[in-house]
Amino acid sequence: MATVLKRWLGDRDTRRSARDLYARIVDHARDPGYYASFGVPDTLDGRFDMLVLHACLVLRRLKTGGGAGETLAQHLFDVLIDDMDRSLREIGVGDLSVGKKVKGMARAFYGRAAAYEAALPAGPAAVAEALRRNVYRGDDGGRADDLADRVLALADAVDAQPMDALLSGRLDLSARPDREPG
Repeated sequence: MATVLKRWLGDRDTRRSARDLYARIVDHARDPGYYASFGVPDTLDGRFDMLVLHACLVLRRLKTGGGAGETLAQHLFDVLIDDMDRSLREIGVGDLSVGKKVKGMARAFYGRAAAYEAALPAGPAAVAEALRRNVYRGDDGGRADDLADRVLALADAVDAQPMDALLSGRLDLSARPDREPG
C-alpha cells in the first residue's frame, strides 16, 4: 500500500512539475520580442511554432536526465497536447474534429522536433534553415540567421539548467529574445 501511495504522490509531483515547466515555456514563447525583433509571424501558426521550439529545447534537456527526466518529458508532452486540445475547443473547433486536429498538431510537433534535433548540433546555418522551413515557411525576410543565433543561445541556457531544478518544475529563461542571454 505504501508503495502505491508513494508512486501516486511522486506522479502527482511530476505532473505539477510538468505544468510548471509548461507555463514557463509558454511565457517565454509568447514574448513579443520574437514577433517584433525576429519577424516571427504573430499568428496561431507562428505562436504554435515558437511554443514547439521552446518545448523541444526543454524536452531535449530532460531526456538527458535519466528515468526521472524521461518521465517528466512525457508528462510535459502530455500537458502540451492537453493544452492544444483545450485551445482548439476554446477557439470553437467542433468536438468531432478536435482529435483529428490534435493528431495533426502532434505530427507537426514531431516533425519540427526531429528537424531541430538534427540542426542544433550542426550549428547556426542548419538551425537557420530549419527555422526558415518551419517558423517562416520559407519567407524569413533575412531574419532566420538572427533567430538561429538566439535559439542556439537559448539551447545553451536550457542545457545549463540544473536537472534538479527542472525536475522540480523550475526553468530560468529570464533572458528575453530582444537581449543577449544573461
